[in-house]
Amino acid sequence: MVKKPFVTKEKLEEIAAQIPTPFHIYDEKGLRENAKAVQEAFAWNPGFREYFAVKANPNPTLIKLLGEYGFGCDCSSETELMLSDAMGFHGDKIMFSSNVTPASEYALAEKLGAIINLDDFTHIDFLEKTLGYIPETISCRYNPGGLFSISNDIMDNPGDAKYGMTTEQLFDAFRILKEKGAKRFGIHAFLASNTVSNEYYPALAKVLFELAVKLEKETGAKITFINLSGGVGIPYRPDQEPNDIRVIGEGVHKVYDEILVPAGMGDVAIYTEMGRFMMGPYGGLVTRAIHEKHIYKEYIGCDACAVNLMRPAMYGAYHHITVMGKEDQPCDHKYDVTGSLCENNDKFAIDRMLPKIDLGDLLFIHDTGAHGFSMGYNYNGKLRSAEVLLKEDGSFELIRRAETPKDYFATLDGTPEYRKMFGGE
Repeated sequence: MVKKPFVTKEKLEEIAAQIPTPFHIYDEKGLRENAKAVQEAFAWNPGFREYFAVKANPNPTLIKLLGEYGFGCDCSSETELMLSDAMGFHGDKIMFSSNVTPASEYALAEKLGAIINLDDFTHIDFLEKTLGYIPETISCRYNPGGLFSISNDIMDNPGDAKYGMTTEQLFDAFRILKEKGAKRFGIHAFLASNTVSNEYYPALAKVLFELAVKLEKETGAKITFINLSGGVGIPYRPDQEPNDIRVIGEGVHKVYDEILVPAGMGDVAIYTEMGRFMMGPYGGLVTRAIHEKHIYKEYIGCDACAVNLMRPAMYGAYHHITVMGKEDQPCDHKYDVTGSLCENNDKFAIDRMLPKIDLGDLLFIHDTGAHGFSMGYNYNGKLRSAEVLLKEDGSFELIRRAETPKDYFATLDGTPEYRKMFGGE
């Protein structure tokens, strides 16, 4: 399988003539097609809603695009709540799934009418003290502990995650919340990350559906939605088969009909909170080769670095690289592709076989649409890049300008001396 960029070299050179590299670019056509596919995959459930994980890509232009398909926002912080509100997402179009949550953030979530998803049993009292009451609609995050496996393949280790309540805590939480006035309940769980398997959501759904039946029977709490959260992954490597969201949706449908419908719970809405699957493949980081180094290894130095895409440095994550214009040339050169940070892990690729790279070549780093720009930072005084939308008609739009030194120094405004030194008034 060959990974191909969604944009041509000629178009990238045209963009780069106006917007200097590095920049992240997004594919409007691919985003829209994927959004339609998700809606179709879960159309069997009248209450279905995808809450896009804002942390994956907080660009308003892209999130508003998803909003055209009825999607909501999954938020984890005050600023994400503020952003969602400013974009026109209100009430139950916002899911607030946070942890170690400050009181002020719970207060803002309630003010906006968001659905609050409690991460911990102790947050029941904390929330009540913050608000003075318990909202009538409330959700709780579940962590079954141990290992989560599918067909004997270990997918992840929930028991080592800081999120969610134990089974016993969840049952107690529903009883207490019901006594305190909650009327509509939801269950949320995230048990594995970046699964490239059509079986993950159906397997998770089975766990949560069976749990929901027991919870409703034993606590009397009315469960109105079940949130499968995220975890549906993408094929970062060329040899991986992508998930088929329609197969996944039908798999969840089958389990729904087997477990919830016979229990008289056929009105439960299904929610998802996909970030990576919604946006990941439809973004790329465009960077230019500006140096080469020949020591104990062969290095290609780019004008992008880990501040633009930190997943390889942070996780050792694989991102495929296309040398634009050389797609058909043999991959007969072994390179470390690096950035300019004073950190040895600032490498987009290690010992990667690629075509011969010449200075000035454009490199397209694939699958950066989720957890790419959003994880950026300013180490070494590096500045965050621009973001560009490649529109369906072939034109392009700047949807976030690159940072400038003035942006970097803007918070150093404590004294007139600082303001004068760094360009302020």
